[in-house]
Amino acid sequence: MASIDAVAQTYAQPVELLRKLIRFDTSNPPGNESECITFINDLLKEAGIEAKIFARDPARPNLVARLAGTGTAPPLLLYGHVDVVTTDNQNWQHPPFAGDVADGYVWGRGALDMKGGVAMMLSAFLRAKAETLRLPGDVILAIVSDEEAGGVYGAKFLVDGHAEQFEGIKYAIGEFGGFSQTVGGRRVYPIQVAEKQMCWLKATVRGDGGHGSMPVRGGAMAKLARFLRKIDKKNLPVHVTPAAHLMFSEMAKALGGANGFFLGQLLKPGLTNSILKLMGERGRMFAPLLHNSVSPTILHASKQINVIPSEVSVELDGRLLPGFQPDDLVQELQQIVGSGVDLEVLKYSPGPDEPNMGLFETLSGILREADPEGVPVPLLLSGITDARYFSRLGIQTYGFLPMPLPSDFNFIRTIHAADERIPVDALEFGANAVYKLLSRFGQ
Repeated sequence: MASIDAVAQTYAQPVELLRKLIRFDTSNPPGNESECITFINDLLKEAGIEAKIFARDPARPNLVARLAGTGTAPPLLLYGHVDVVTTDNQNWQHPPFAGDVADGYVWGRGALDMKGGVAMMLSAFLRAKAETLRLPGDVILAIVSDEEAGGVYGAKFLVDGHAEQFEGIKYAIGEFGGFSQTVGGRRVYPIQVAEKQMCWLKATVRGDGGHGSMPVRGGAMAKLARFLRKIDKKNLPVHVTPAAHLMFSEMAKALGGANGFFLGQLLKPGLTNSILKLMGERGRMFAPLLHNSVSPTILHASKQINVIPSEVSVELDGRLLPGFQPDDLVQELQQIVGSGVDLEVLKYSPGPDEPNMGLFETLSGILREADPEGVPVPLLLSGITDARYFSRLGIQTYGFLPMPLPSDFNFIRTIHAADERIPVDALEFGANAVYKLLSRFGQ
């Protein structure tokens, strides 16, 4: 076992932890997270913490470790993934798997999504062990594989096959939230409390086919073009869900004045679309939080250039707001596109309906102490995370990886992109915030 000084040196350097994590190329596919998970397991062993490894595939393992608490509060789960998306066809200023530190940032794939968050959690977890922190309840650390490709080898595998590891947990900390944004001149910290649901669809149209030398007018291709034009031009209906109402009402209250009033109008369905248009780029970010949505992504037509297809289809990345079902999305689409289009649900991954806000004030208080000028607000995420799997066990996830970011730093455009990076100061800020949570989550 390592000395207390060695353990303390490890947790006190989240930047060095992150640099080492980045150097494992865990691009998914194929993932190959085993070396990275082994590295984390070895760190925990050196600190005197026993971890369990669960794997559907030995190359795609998951780690679960536990620190015992006093039992005055239910257990708290910290979880994060170590797989990352590809860097193919991207031009980077610094090598994506070098973990360089330059210009006040740690550069590399996963710096934001989400090896930076894993470094924060791991730092806080090791610090709690080294300082024998009096924990209100057990703290469980789960490091998982495969989030970027659906979680089949990761969170889904753990929830389906090893639910006993998470017994009694009410709240969890994971991605995607805690990063600051400048809105109306104020520094806002969105804490994710809810997310949309995945609902992939396939739309198929049919018409006359034939030889490519004999053009067909009004055939399947023309019908598909009309379908795509309609879903491009028309919005699906506005829905103000409880999670969206929480988010925008709190943001409006925090900003106050004209900006706050403007945001508040988003909650009036008759005005929502008009206000979103006036907001420009920010309105584009907010729009999916107030509508079910579809994005055409994959086309299927003729396999030969000289054959006019009699059947054409497009796959749609559909996303449902909390509380909605696939049939709702199909009906809303059908009302826009009319007859002649067959809509099929390919895959549906349900999420929680309404957020449990029981830990929100504790998280907000930690942020307000660390940054008195910052404003914590609830966040409804347009994407999906592993939270959807843990919700099946009755666990409410909060996206809480606190990062004060420069006002000109675009978090959304930096994740999954070239030159992904995280400010050194933000990483240390987040590790300290997670550590504070470990002592307070039962209050």
